[in-house]
Amino acid sequence: MGSCKARQPVIVVLGSTASGKTAVALELARQLNGEIISADSRAFFTGLDIVTDKPTREQRRDVPHHLIDCVPIDGEYDAMAFRSDVVRLLPQIRQRGHQPLIAGGGTLYLAALLRGIFEGTAKDDQLREAMQARAIDDLFGELEAVDPQAAERIHRNDRLRITRALEVYHTTGRTMSQWQAEAVSLPEDFHVIGLLRERTAHRMLIEARVREMLARGVIGEIDQLRANGLTEKSQAYRTIGVPEAFAVLERSMSPEEYVRRVSDRTWQLARRQMAWFRNDKAVHWVDATCRTLDNVIEQILLELPPGLLRGEE
Repeated sequence: MGSCKARQPVIVVLGSTASGKTAVALELARQLNGEIISADSRAFFTGLDIVTDKPTREQRRDVPHHLIDCVPIDGEYDAMAFRSDVVRLLPQIRQRGHQPLIAGGGTLYLAALLRGIFEGTAKDDQLREAMQARAIDDLFGELEAVDPQAAERIHRNDRLRITRALEVYHTTGRTMSQWQAEAVSLPEDFHVIGLLRERTAHRMLIEARVREMLARGVIGEIDQLRANGLTEKSQAYRTIGVPEAFAVLERSMSPEEYVRRVSDRTWQLARRQMAWFRNDKAVHWVDATCRTLDNVIEQILLELPPGLLRGEE
């Protein structure tokens, strides 16, 4: 039997949007002397502050955060880059004697850690150009025919991911789903906590958040980012609340319609996230509905390995 010390566990706090992940992750980090790696698929982008409800600068000074504001507003970031960044960050956090926590709801990014990821094939620019000329409904129809599993995971309006899945199929002769089935998770001891909210309460929280975004100045935020290079071709543009803000700025949508549209889209996203999360049998679920933060944290600490709160390994 080897004498090597067991690797320090990695705590993952996941849940759908507006489930309370930020508050829970912050309090866990305070109690466990931790640092938080964000797995929010849009918090990577610099400037998307209000629309993504990022942790505040004060919260980030209180608890070290990583992978927030790490990509320019007109830049790109993907799950492979995220996995590589996490592999780089984990030993750095451990060397500082801190507890690694990963918090977010980005299913593709969490999958890269917890389920593994297909590292991909070389891009075929000619094929991509041909697909760019096709209607997105046509592309999604082809994806449903050749890779129905991927079509269930990918939103029918997500041209980038639809194109990538079809590109893999046409260049390798195998579907993205077949390749991903052979992927492996990171060799880490993950302890995964999932946050739940009762359906009606969750929908109310989502609408309240969107109204708060509007009051905090989300339209002005997007207007400034548009001046700084955010366009309809940017990856960041696909963030829920951004296309709608463009519409408000162009006077084709009222602020009240903004609230309704963004709330509806966010709720649809939350349902897709929960469907994905529930497929993971390793998640320890905690219902946060109508409970205080202290009460939720108390339950989570009971789910974690003995000794972790005392800093033992």
